[in-house]
Amino acid sequence: MTAPEQYAALGEAGWRWVLDQVRWDDGPWIPESVPAAAEKPPADRDGMHSGIGGLAHVLAEVRLARPWTDEESGLAEGVAARMRADLDHVTDCTHFDGLVSRMGSLTAVGAPGVGAVVDRLSALAGDDGWPQVVVGPPRYRPGARVSDATLGTAGVLLGALWAGRHGVEAARDVATRAADVLVAEQEPDAGWRFVPLRFREAAAGPPTEMPNWSHGLAGIAAALAVAGADLDRPELLEAARRGAEHLVSLGDTTGGGLVVPRYLPPIAGEDPVTFTWCHGPAGTSLLFSALEHAGVASVAGEPPSQWHRRCLHSLRTSGLPDRLRPGFWDNDGRCCGTAGVGDVFLDAWQRGGHDEDLAFAVRLGDALVERAYADGPRACWRFLEHRAADPVLPPGVGWMQGTAGIAAYLLRLARVLREGHHAAALARLDTWWGLPTR
Repeated sequence: MTAPEQYAALGEAGWRWVLDQVRWDDGPWIPESVPAAAEKPPADRDGMHSGIGGLAHVLAEVRLARPWTDEESGLAEGVAARMRADLDHVTDCTHFDGLVSRMGSLTAVGAPGVGAVVDRLSALAGDDGWPQVVVGPPRYRPGARVSDATLGTAGVLLGALWAGRHGVEAARDVATRAADVLVAEQEPDAGWRFVPLRFREAAAGPPTEMPNWSHGLAGIAAALAVAGADLDRPELLEAARRGAEHLVSLGDTTGGGLVVPRYLPPIAGEDPVTFTWCHGPAGTSLLFSALEHAGVASVAGEPPSQWHRRCLHSLRTSGLPDRLRPGFWDNDGRCCGTAGVGDVFLDAWQRGGHDEDLAFAVRLGDALVERAYADGPRACWRFLEHRAADPVLPPGVGWMQGTAGIAAYLLRLARVLREGHHAAALARLDTWWGLPTR
């Protein structure tokens, strides 16, 4: 096991590399990877996924370890200013890059403005959801809605609940509307789909679903579970429970685990399962934490806590973080790789105290140490694309698919090893219900 000081030092080196990539043009921005494709801000410059919105979450983690430097304080102010800018013109409502993303970033750095973001979400709401630009003709009809936790209505619901927890009274109305939309879109044979079937053009054929956290049933049901508790609406808890039972029926439960397919139906040439936050049991485990938080007693004959343990068992026994074959575990980021899984295990250990959870989080941290590209006081990580002529990809910068998110994980791992169960754990709008209670 690497010493906590080494994890902390490598996390700081990764963060130093990220800070070196920050450019300023009407506020801060970062390229998606280095070298940059263009020396101008990308369209998603403000987002949580790959933009400066994600850096707010690293800043929040840094502040738990030490005071901010002047450089970091200036960056936090610049990020917050961008999050509040031009709200009247923002139409992206998503958790990855839009208004919900801005809520998370503002709260991460302790900045005001969440109420104005809620007001904008309220203004954009339609009778059946919020505008989106992800899907449309020819596969989907104009005005199609997305239901998921990262690009759609469930993400709006999570954001509104988060804003309500930060004292924004108007957020309750937004949360109520989002929950009502999701209940109306529930389909008896599938729980919820990425895009409701009624928007599918008949000539496009049956859709491919992604039932895990990011774009499917797991994230939607989790949002309804925490909404049921926060809004005191038992029917939302029942909808979430039924959704979870349908999800379990899709999965492989052999060997005491739970792995739900990545795609339904399977896509030729793609791995049938993955183990990530976005499409695997790392993210799907958050559903069962949400159900446990909401007081749901049983899902398909087992308590939610047991289904959560099943997800973690499947992760521990999957072979990750070893790169067992080309294409298996080629990513170390938060969305699709090692850092995202590690955070789930740290949450679990701090909440439940199972020693195997901390041991696996440490194993993942050691893999990140081994794979770092260190250069003096700086470090970054490069993922692989085994099908490319040059399989080693340029280093990513941001929170979900880059060095920023990995650095934050290493800084947290170091703190947890030093401070134990009671180390501070950062609550975010898509994780707060799974953190230890104080």
